[in-house]
Amino acid sequence: MLIAVAISRHRNVIKKEVEKILKYKDVLIEIQRTWNVKAKTIPVIAGATGTVAKSLKQYLSNIPGEHKIKELLKKKKSYWALHTHC
Repeated sequence: MLIAVAISRHRNVIKKEVEKILKYKDVLIEIQRTWNVKAKTIPVIAGATGTVAKSLKQYLSNIPGEHKIKELLKKKKSYWALHTHC
């Protein structure tokens, strides 16, 4: 499992999800060949305004444990504020 996390300045989070999946495609193939395991990319993308893709819930269900979108967005806002005001 390869988790690709990004905070997009734009609202087009679906486009960013596709970019992340394509970006790591070769890495996943190499992981699968090297270790003979099944692997997939899980994009976790949020827009700067709190926009998330409808598919985020489905992607999060592939990650073990309990994940609440609202909690992730709170953490994202804190991270964004910290890195934009430095």
